[in-house]
Amino acid sequence: MSAVKNIVLVHGGFVDGSGWQSVHRLLTQDGYNVSVVQNPTVSLVDDVAVTQRVLDALDGPAVLVGHSYGGAVITEAGRHEGVAALVYVAAFAPDKDESVGTLVADPAPGAPVPPILPPVDGFLFLDRDKFAASFAGDLPAEDAAFLADSQVPWGLEALGGTITEPAWRTKPSWYLVATDDHMIPPPVQHQMAERAGATVTEAAGSHAIYVSQPAAVADLIKRAAAHQA
Repeated sequence: MSAVKNIVLVHGGFVDGSGWQSVHRLLTQDGYNVSVVQNPTVSLVDDVAVTQRVLDALDGPAVLVGHSYGGAVITEAGRHEGVAALVYVAAFAPDKDESVGTLVADPAPGAPVPPILPPVDGFLFLDRDKFAASFAGDLPAEDAAFLADSQVPWGLEALGGTITEPAWRTKPSWYLVATDDHMIPPPVQHQMAERAGATVTEAAGSHAIYVSQPAAVADLIKRAAAHQA
């Protein structure tokens, strides 16, 4: 199979697509056509629809990339006929009838618990004072503070949206494990990646590894585009 030239990047909860800027720059410099999905994170159904509209507009196959909750989005949206491969970046990879909510419902003893505040009007936020330590521990303090102060409300319908049929059952997948992640424990990332049959690599980084380690993320995406193990 020839290398895929279209890349579609899907952000996770509490953030928007701007965090992909450095990954976008690296990929476009290498000649890839990169689209960044601005999913509203109100419901999984809506975010899948937004992602599939981006895929519909492309003129060829794409590698679909998801970070964190964006992994659930690409797991559902990735069944689109235009998707050639999936890349999970410190991301959830739910199975049929699972949601992000079910995957985080029973954390292992001693695992870090994300500082998610009680919902308000059906939306979730992370505690601003604990955001840096949990989400962005390897970013400069001012960058982590900006992410904390610019949080996008994450809808309970996004958290609870279930997968109808996971795309990773029929599409090849790659997974980047962030070894210093305090939002999704690295052992949980490994478990989901193994279940999905993904080609796994590791990099030292926080949950915001797509911001802090853009070269590692871009390199894995390029491997997926070339279908290299």
